[in-house]
This record gives sequence, structure tokens and C-alpha cells, in this order.
Amino acid sequence: MIDRPLRIGIVCPYSFDVPGGVQFHVRDLAHALEERGHTVSILAPADDDTPVPVQMTPAGRSVPVRYNGAVARMTFGPVSAARVRRWLAAGDFDVLHLHEPVTPSLGMLALWIAEGPIVATFHTALIRSRALQMAYPVVRPSLEKISARIAVSEDARRTLVEHLGGDAVVIPNGVYVDPFEQATPDPRWTGTPDAPTIAFLGRLDEPRKGLPVLTSAIPAVLAALPGARFLVAGRGDTGASEAREALGEHARSVEFLGGITDEEKAALLRSVDVYVAPQTGGESFGIVLVEAMSAGTAVVASDLGAFRRVLDEGHAGVLFRTGDGADLAATLLRVLRDPGMRERVVARGSEVVRRYDWSTVTEQVLTVYETVLSGVGPKVRVGEDPRSRRTRWAAGLRGER
Repeated sequence: MIDRPLRIGIVCPYSFDVPGGVQFHVRDLAHALEERGHTVSILAPADDDTPVPVQMTPAGRSVPVRYNGAVARMTFGPVSAARVRRWLAAGDFDVLHLHEPVTPSLGMLALWIAEGPIVATFHTALIRSRALQMAYPVVRPSLEKISARIAVSEDARRTLVEHLGGDAVVIPNGVYVDPFEQATPDPRWTGTPDAPTIAFLGRLDEPRKGLPVLTSAIPAVLAALPGARFLVAGRGDTGASEAREALGEHARSVEFLGGITDEEKAALLRSVDVYVAPQTGGESFGIVLVEAMSAGTAVVASDLGAFRRVLDEGHAGVLFRTGDGADLAATLLRVLRDPGMRERVVARGSEVVRRYDWSTVTEQVLTVYETVLSGVGPKVRVGEDPRSRRTRWAAGLRGER
């Protein structure tokens, strides 16, 4: 095992202005590594006035790009490349850890510029991707510079193998289990047998997160359990407005909480009877499922491959047919009416989540670092000027040779 403190540089492609799963993974990985005595620096897009982790160097303003069924905020171009170069030169890193290095953002730039021990984590799971197909000819030479590849799930690994070639070790996303397990329930969100509470967390204006599927199920649930309450947390005013309009008179049983803090999320998941994950696709893992299981909450989720695997093939949660609002309603009613079923899946979930705790995940990541450091030359260093590669990238986008 690594017997000395390392200097680790982590590059996140997505902006902390509107943080999501990859950003939270990067933030928590940095914290977990620092708890082991290592020094970590993060480079990620963020405006100057955006609150960021203390280890992070903001790389400037990002632009919204539609990617993988969502809108991702990324940064790319000569100014960003110069910032990457300066950060690498100043970092004196033992290991460079890139996240989503084939996404046209900071990770791709860092891969072009850097030489030395490089680890890459792939988060995306797609059936087919035109963006990846376009990017592959440009990034293929640089992919050979990666010393070790990590995929956060079997689905992400399959996407990597099918679209980019090569293979990866699967190391899941991490969760700090204890804060969820030990959170104090909030009376505002606690249900009763006659008035159970069901929670949803996600970006409300991204259809793949499944809010329209949930809203289509709510009337049937309320017809059978008129006291049921639905607590919807997440940003997206447009999505909230559309959901209220679709619900009509049933909207009075739905409380839109807006964006919530990490502490509020833990309290919410600890309080409710059921957490529902109605996503329709594009999910490589399902971190909020692990958070809900950590909080001791029964999970009802669409039967996506990634969700099935996180939920131990349905033993640590209850699955319904993806995109089927009627089946979601029937499944919710079955779970809400059967305390014994909830107890069984919660008990299994409490066992399963320990494999995702950062104490376990960090050990696996450090093992990858150890392997890389034993087989690659010392220190990360600045390599070639990426301007020629940027020119080829732009030409590729224009369809030129």
C-alpha cells in the first residue's frame, strides 16, 4: 500500500455553478483522500463568485451544452487550456486523476497537455453516443497516455469498452454512509400510516430524471391513499411549473422544496417512508439510491440496469417498469401498504451500502494509484502545446480531414 503522502491533481469537467453527481463525487473523493493524509487540488469550471471547496482552483466561466440527455456546463478553448497548463505546472502532482476525459472540457485539455501518471474515471453510460463517436478520432492518441481507467459501474464500463475500446476496473461512486444513517428525522417530512411521505430528488427540468413519470402516478396513489404526501426536491422552476399544471387538483398533495443542502437531504431521506427514483435512462450508477438506503429508507426505482445492480437485483429496493406511471403507482401502493416488505428491503439496503462507503471506495482508488505509480515515470509534467490538437478537433467538428 502507498506509504507516503501524495500530491494528487483532480480535474472535473463540469461546472460547480450548477453541481451534480460528478462534481459531488470529485469533492468527496478529494475530502476522503485528504483524510488519509494526501494533498489534493481540484481544477473545475466555476465563476469567480461561486462557492467552491477549499481545494479547488476555479477555471472560469462555463457554457451550457446538451450532453447525455442533460445540460452540462463545461469550458473549453485557448483560455481554458492556458489555465490547465498553469495549474499543472504549479501542482507538482504525483498522480493526475481526470474525470470524463473524453468530454470536451478541462479533462480533455489536461489529457492533451499532461504527461506522466494519469488515472481516468468514466462516469457516463450510454447505449449510443454521437458525441463519443465524433470525439474518438481526436482523443484516441491521448487515451494511450492514460495509465489506468476506472468506471463507476458496469454500465459505464460497457460504454467505455464499446465506444472507446480498452477496459477499466469498476470502482463505484462513494457515499459517506454515517451522516445519512445518523441524520435526525424532520417532523415536517415524517409520515404516518394514513399519511405516508414519498420523496423525489433530482433536476426538475430534465425529463430523464423522471418527474413526469412520477406526476403521472400520483393521482392513482392519492385515489387509494388520500393522505399521501409527495416531497419534491431539486432545482428547475420550469419543471416544477409543468408538474403543477399536469397534476391539477392533485398538486395540493405535492410540496416542491426547491434546492436543498446536504444536511437537509440527509434529514429528508431519513424522514420519509419511501424514496422514489423514476429516472428513464442515461444513469450509470444512482448515488441517491445509495444515500436513501444509507438513511434507512425504502427505495422504489425504475428497473434500469444501473439501478438494478445498486439495489442488489431488487433485494435492497423495489423495481418498477421504466417509464410506466401506472406500474409505479401500483408499486408504491404495494410498498406503502406492506411494512414487512419495507423492513426487508431496508435491512438489505443497510448491508449493501457499506460497499459504497468512502472508507471502502478510497482504498480501491488508492490501490489504482499505487499500481500506476509502480509502472510509470515519476511526477506529472506539462507536455506538448495542445494548439495543434485543438485545430484538429475544430476541423473534425466541421467534417474536414
